[in-house]
Amino acid sequence: MPGPDGWDDDVDGAVPFRPMSISEMLDGAIAGIRRRPRTTLGLSVAISTVVQVAGSVTAYYFVGRDARGEVTPDVLLDSIGAQVTLGLAGLILSAYGILLMAGMMAPILGRELLGLPIAPGQAWRDVRPRLGRLAATAAVVMVVPLLALVLPAMPFFLLLVVEAHPALAVLAGIVGFPVGIGLMVWLYILLVQAVPAVVLERQTVTGALSRAKTLSKGRWLRTCGTLLLALVVTVFMGFFALRIPFLIVQLVFFGTEPEGGAAVAALAIDTLGRIVSWSVVLPFDAGVITLLYMDRRMRREGFDLDLRTKGRSAAAIAGAAGNGSDGTDEGEGFIDLWRYGRMAARPGTGANP
Repeated sequence: MPGPDGWDDDVDGAVPFRPMSISEMLDGAIAGIRRRPRTTLGLSVAISTVVQVAGSVTAYYFVGRDARGEVTPDVLLDSIGAQVTLGLAGLILSAYGILLMAGMMAPILGRELLGLPIAPGQAWRDVRPRLGRLAATAAVVMVVPLLALVLPAMPFFLLLVVEAHPALAVLAGIVGFPVGIGLMVWLYILLVQAVPAVVLERQTVTGALSRAKTLSKGRWLRTCGTLLLALVVTVFMGFFALRIPFLIVQLVFFGTEPEGGAAVAALAIDTLGRIVSWSVVLPFDAGVITLLYMDRRMRREGFDLDLRTKGRSAAAIAGAAGNGSDGTDEGEGFIDLWRYGRMAARPGTGANP
């Protein structure tokens, strides 16, 4: 039954509508996938397929002949440079895919958080109007930390190019690389919440980045710890547990030095393994990012208390917002709940402008 303020506290949602602990955010990301498997896994399979196939095509055509037998022991020893290059490119593409997925999962987990139903295709209808801004925001969140990593290391590479004294190059590397890594991590944690903000709040790219910095203020270490725990799960599941069967099949049927058609088949099996593993871990990482954003909205801005003080359930507020005289549908009513600084000021909502 609804509580004294009219809010139903027993809504069977994937995550609690209140500030969450770190374990609740990790559990909530898994619960969101379990409750909406067709939507979440469908999106993640699409993104993972594009990312991993692009990585395999790069390996086959551009990195070099040795890289075509990817992840076999002899090749890893013989072409370490090509493998490092390919691995870094794959990680960057995968990280970008996680950010895109976080934006796409924001409406799904947002509706779960508020106890609202999710109609077929509703998540796509919520994301579609901001798909371009989502892609641009995710790119900025990726590029800015990468530039912060590269710039402090530039003196090291310049000293190598001009063949300066080795001691100077070593000193530049000792100082530059740790500084670059620190700046990269700091900026990524600072900006990552911009991805769900650009979708749920209908912000511009710069507005979403500004919102991310505001929401991260005073909670950087907690955000970093949560994402670090999610990364541990991702590394274990994505790089080991889920890929081991595919690696065994690859080694049993094609050995350690496949050539010709066997090399292509081995790479295809490895690509399939990466698609399967990343399709599972992608929505988990994305869900954690989205729940971090929602947790900060509740902790910093009292988002949950704001809705509770209206004396009505989130479903009632969103439904009334969707029945306004301007013909706006329920999807926009849901989005209006998340707009920063106000709720939908439409007839029947009781909201303030």
